[in-house]
Amino acid sequence: MGLYKHLNTLWKKPKENLGAEVWKHHLMAWRRDPSTLRIEYPSKLARARSLGYRAKKGIFLVRQRILRGGHQREWKGGRKSSNQRVVLVMEQNYQHISEIRVAKQYPGCEVLNSYLVAKDGQHYWFEVILVDRNSPTILNDKLLSWINSSNNKGRVFRGLTSAAKRSRGLRWKGKGAEKARPSRAVTASAKGERHNRSPEFLKKFHMK
Repeated sequence: MGLYKHLNTLWKKPKENLGAEVWKHHLMAWRRDPSTLRIEYPSKLARARSLGYRAKKGIFLVRQRILRGGHQREWKGGRKSSNQRVVLVMEQNYQHISEIRVAKQYPGCEVLNSYLVAKDGQHYWFEVILVDRNSPTILNDKLLSWINSSNNKGRVFRGLTSAAKRSRGLRWKGKGAEKARPSRAVTASAKGERHNRSPEFLKKFHMK
């Protein structure tokens, strides 16, 4: 059994394999850290390398902490109608939300991928792999130079990362996934469903 296989086996059940006390101190330390923290080495080396991480200039890791549970709309006071929704339906998974938050902190970099590190009753921790798209080392790398093209600029905000595609339903194929492509919103607009509330749509269907 190779090194990476041992590491993958270790991280399948970290609490039992590392020890309950060791794992508890890890989580306690991570809770005290800032929610967005740049780190020097990946916690899960085998997983990071399988997703494209390399120990070279232009690639680094950021650990992102995110709250579990539902999201609420920002409330600025004033009257609230009975039909106004307070719960914010993100239609994004926790991993995609963490990638977006990291990308906003590092606007000159692109998100390559990410993976789950840990979770407890309140938080998720993800490690996000970032690539400096203007680094000479990246531009000269045949395996990573594609990320500098204009088609991949801001890819995390356009739902092009692996986590974003999963939250968009693009991992499904065949029966039951007819509305997932090219996106649910485009499909709803083309069929005249309630995603589209333009004046032309309302006039066409005699809705006031």
